[in-house]
Order: sequence, then C-alpha cells, then structure tokens
Amino acid sequence: MTHPNKQGFWEWAYGDLLSNTNRGVLAEYIVATALGIDDTKRVEWNQYDLKIGDVKVEVKSAAYVQTWEQTRLSTITFGIRPAKGWDSSTNISATIAQRSADVYVFCLLGREELKRIDPLDVEQWTFYVLSTRELNRKVPERQKTIGLGPLKALGVQPCTYDELTAAIHKAAADNRGS
Repeated sequence: MTHPNKQGFWEWAYGDLLSNTNRGVLAEYIVATALGIDDTKRVEWNQYDLKIGDVKVEVKSAAYVQTWEQTRLSTITFGIRPAKGWDSSTNISATIAQRSADVYVFCLLGREELKRIDPLDVEQWTFYVLSTRELNRKVPERQKTIGLGPLKALGVQPCTYDELTAAIHKAAADNRGS
C-alpha cells in the first residue's frame, strides 16, 4: 500500500462511535440529518455546532455506557460552560465567554447494555431541546455542567428524532421571545 485510503482512515480513527469524542460528533450529525442540513460540512471549533437559517444550535451528548471497562453506568452530565467562541464566518473570537447558540440539544444515548448499543440507531437516542434564553434564565452562567435530573427539572420534555426539528424551531422562537 503506497497511498492510505480515506475509508480505511475513517474506520481506523473514528470507527468507535461510542467513544466520547466520536459520539459527540455523531450526535451533531444525527441532529443535522433531522434538520436536513447534513449536506453542509462540520466546522471544527466554531462557536456553535449547527446552523439552520439564522438559528444557531449547540449539540451535547452523553451515554450511560462507555467504550472502556465500567463497574457502573456513567452519570449523565452535559457541558454548558460559556466559552469565548470563534466565529468561522468572520474569523473573529468573542472577547467575553457566553453561551453563543440560540438552542441547546442534549442528546442521550440511552441504552444501558454494551452489547445492545447501536449509536447509529436514532431510536436509541432521546433528545432534550432548550432555548439558550431559558437555560441562562434558570442556570447560572458560572455553572459548567448540568445533569439529566436537573435538566428534566427545568421542564424540558424528551423528544424523538422525528420530533427534533419541531422542538428546535419551538425553542428558537422561545429564544427570540416570540
């Protein structure tokens, strides 16, 4: 072999879809497919993960089961820390840390048995959608993570893959105050 092949590289580097990094990117892709924007390329390190129209979407993922040996299921937490985001369209970094997206989509890969998990099966995922306005109103910006229980306590209703687009648009409307 004198020239590595792209498919081989992808399988070597990203074949474990349950690993934290790959699962996070997969969750972004799953949300992008639900929104019908999976034909656009992912921008690494952008201040938000996806954009549909003028709505900026931040995608977070978690799972009970990890790729490494576990003695118990993982506690579900999602990162919500404000950051000094970089805007890929202007090449400018923010000067203050903030939650830059309009909507947060918290994606939970909910299976609890390693042998039954298929991260590509959207029916194994549950989604929680919340406007950033509501998140900022109820959760101090100094808070870096939120657990599943506290997230549910905010009144966020779970939704399926098929309900995701409507939930994101509803949260975006809430973010605008409409």
